[in-house]
Amino acid sequence: MAIKDIDPIIAELIQKEKQRQETTLELIASENHVSTAVMEAAGSCLTNKYAEGYPAARYYGGCEYYDQIESLAIARAKQIFGCQFANVQPHSGANANLASFMAMMQPGDRYISLALSSGGHLSHGMKLNTSAIFWQPDHYELDSKTETIDFDSVRRKALELKPKMILCGYSAYPRTIDFKRFREIADEVGALLFADIAHIAGLVAGGAHPSPFPHAHVVSTTTHKTLRGPRGGLIMTNDEALAKAINRSVFPGSQGGPLMHIIAAKAVAFGEALRPEFKTYAQQIVRNAAALAKALAGKGYRLQSGGTDNHLMLVDLRARNADFTGADAEKALEKAGIICNKNAILNDPRPPKLTSGIRLGTPAVTSRGLKEHDLEVVAEFIDRAMSAKDDDSALKTIRAEVAKFCQKFPMPH
Repeated sequence: MAIKDIDPIIAELIQKEKQRQETTLELIASENHVSTAVMEAAGSCLTNKYAEGYPAARYYGGCEYYDQIESLAIARAKQIFGCQFANVQPHSGANANLASFMAMMQPGDRYISLALSSGGHLSHGMKLNTSAIFWQPDHYELDSKTETIDFDSVRRKALELKPKMILCGYSAYPRTIDFKRFREIADEVGALLFADIAHIAGLVAGGAHPSPFPHAHVVSTTTHKTLRGPRGGLIMTNDEALAKAINRSVFPGSQGGPLMHIIAAKAVAFGEALRPEFKTYAQQIVRNAAALAKALAGKGYRLQSGGTDNHLMLVDLRARNADFTGADAEKALEKAGIICNKNAILNDPRPPKLTSGIRLGTPAVTSRGLKEHDLEVVAEFIDRAMSAKDDDSALKTIRAEVAKFCQKFPMPH
């Protein structure tokens, strides 16, 4: 029986969420719109079975087709990123990072990363996360003038602390990552280099951002965001010993049975990423982000680091109104049908629940077919909503205009 017959309450909520997505502009940098094929795989009968272990080495019978599906997902991931090993079982990016830490370090080992407040991720050493509970993080900095990675700080910290691992790859960093320079510093102090490319994996796959290979020893990513797959994680390496350690760290180290319906959806998304049109998509994401950044700068907004090289940007709202918080902006924009998230700016004086900025990204709107000139229209919507943040009537009017604008860009199929 269908959901509407079994559970009409949930069915109605799903339908409302579907309508919300169709009638709003999704500018959260870590979100995207997957294809119907990816959703079909994620909602398939594959959810019915346990498949603990790995292909040809399961702890349950009846895994013939699961082995083929997982093997195909692995082969496609290796082809996309040009690596020799991939583990497609992590349930999320945070799980992928946990297993990677377990494979590279012993409890109590020290590593260095970018702090959460400067654009890192909570799984890179936030004090309440396992990455700080079981290991010892320290942090390098952004240059206060350029607001980009300060490699003098990276090298200084590395020489001082002799960490077991150096972590690069971020959740709120709008510039190209110099993986080669990180590897040079890692080699100088005998550290492993770990690249978390969760945000830029789709750009790497599409040739719109340099690859972490061959520089990184281990690479992790989510499979959603710019890669446009289901919510999940992925770990890759070219090192045979690390590959074995990663497999052990995922299962049985940190997870039980894999989510085979999601692995199938990953395989479908990886297949899509191998198509020529995905390169066009990845490059359009970057062009759209540049267009949005330029349009906002033209309206008086300050962008951290002066702009963007990738899919996201950090907008410092203080240039327009010193009293305007990121929380204010997030709420006003949502009322206007524009979805984003509040985000700290470098050396932000406000707490994380308020912030002085917002993070905007273009993966999802690019999936819907928006081009550069459309992002100029989006910038106009944003600016009008910001100016009307305390006027619910004006925000409601903008919301109707945004919904009409969205009709020109149907969801991907």
